[in-house]
Amino acid sequence: MEWDDQAVVLSARAMGEASAVVTLLTEARGRWAGLVRGGRGARQRGLLEPGTLVRARWRARLPEHLGTLTLEPIRSFGAALFEQPGPLAALVSACALLEVGLAEHEPCPRVYQGALALFAALVLPVWAEAYIRWEVGFLAALGFGLDLTACAVTGETDDLSHVSPRTGRAVSRAAAAPWGDRLLVLPGFLQGRGGGGPAEVLAGLALTGHFLERFLPNGLPAARRRLPDVTASNASRPLEGAG
Repeated sequence: MEWDDQAVVLSARAMGEASAVVTLLTEARGRWAGLVRGGRGARQRGLLEPGTLVRARWRARLPEHLGTLTLEPIRSFGAALFEQPGPLAALVSACALLEVGLAEHEPCPRVYQGALALFAALVLPVWAEAYIRWEVGFLAALGFGLDLTACAVTGETDDLSHVSPRTGRAVSRAAAAPWGDRLLVLPGFLQGRGGGGPAEVLAGLALTGHFLERFLPNGLPAARRRLPDVTASNASRPLEGAG
């Protein structure tokens, strides 16, 4: 069996002295792994960084076999973010979520295209807000979409300020008042009300992180757990350019 497709590198782990097992996200075949011979060598090491767009050829006798991969570089999204710790951490976090959240060999073209759109947006001043919007969309793709359109208590669509940590539904400011800190903060930028900036971004990461932790089989991957701290420490960078 053999296929040829564009793909995004999600991760690579050592196999033996020189090779690496690489996990890819393809548009037509979803998450797929294979062995890259010589993948730990200097010539291919940069090719296997998370977020690299490649041309991949996979070969094996049967679909359930690990198979071997031959990769050719197309675009390195991570290279453009090398000196920007926050956006680079967001890219690595997204790749980790895609790896742990997607079923193997199941096509997910919308998730694939969404990942590419996110990677391209990480060079923008609103990279952090774009990342959180991507996590909201990723939750929906996994079947755990948030309902941020109307208050779960009153049905009102105005002045939504919080989200129920149990149902994922929005709550208005008035309805949220008696519940204090039991609800999650809903950032204004997720409702199209402008805003953004460090405080709202951290609230957004807490919001999506709560539901990702709840619904992913093994909780949040390490790269996602580190993201709020990296984002907070880089708050003077493009994060402040939200709009």
